[in-house]
Amino acid sequence: MKASATTEDLNLPNTHGLYLIGVDEAGRGPLCGPVVAGAVLLRPGQALQGMACSKTLSPKRRVQLQGIILQKAMATATASASVEEIDRLNILQASLLAMHRAVDAVYATLQQQGVGLDQVLVLVDGNRCPRWPYRSQAVVKGDAKVPAISAASILAKVARDAWCAEQALLYPQYELEVHKGYPTARHLQLLQQHGPCALHRRSFGPVARCGVLP
Repeated sequence: MKASATTEDLNLPNTHGLYLIGVDEAGRGPLCGPVVAGAVLLRPGQALQGMACSKTLSPKRRVQLQGIILQKAMATATASASVEEIDRLNILQASLLAMHRAVDAVYATLQQQGVGLDQVLVLVDGNRCPRWPYRSQAVVKGDAKVPAISAASILAKVARDAWCAEQALLYPQYELEVHKGYPTARHLQLLQQHGPCALHRRSFGPVARCGVLP
């Protein structure tokens, strides 16, 4: 596995003395359910060892690392944008909204300690940042490069997988616990067989082609 980059490797401004918040999302591609963002706050100079992009980890390992993150990070948060917001805004804007909510929740911890915005740097996975008051930088493939973003991706993925497991009990006909809502051949088959339900994103083509939601 490629070693994680340091903040100096990413052409960031001097990060010494800054509180770093990593943020990432899970669930842009699925046909159903919310998009979930995770945010992880590290103390100045703090490092988290063993982090990796959530996509490269087994479900068991993600849960193990979630425990380490919750124990060692200064603050963490997960937040989501709903199916209704995804359909109204589009998936990109809904993802940015979920990120905004997660970072706001984490920054509230710092505000209580008198930490100002000028002492915070938010590192965002991807190629764009939400419109917000934070100093921030987008890092392409940041979930594989920056431990704080990797940690955020793990929290987001674990939270969304848990949502899928819960909803699978209510809608067993879609087998969400298996494909997690992604447009796999099996999910598309079940979608054709049973039609969409209230969990599905009606603005997504495969869902829209199946007819009107109840």
